[in-house]
Amino acid sequence: MTQTINEQVNVNAFYFSGRDMKTFPRSIEFHGQAVTFADGLRMLVRRGNELIKLFDMSGADGDTYRLRQDGDRWTLVGTGRAL
Repeated sequence: MTQTINEQVNVNAFYFSGRDMKTFPRSIEFHGQAVTFADGLRMLVRRGNELIKLFDMSGADGDTYRLRQDGDRWTLVGTGRAL
């Protein structure tokens, strides 16, 4: 990861993928800018009783954005060319 951010963001839109209709963020608002994603990868991490969702999303600008979902709170963990 080339840049660590760790800031809360707003997810403006979602999309669904696969037979299981898994939810992915389509766009976020970060520092007043809209960032739109083309596609992504979802990873589930379990820490004891806690379930964390991590998303590596491909942006229209060619960067990859790692997002973390904790309930209804979203955090932009970082961004870079390859995470």
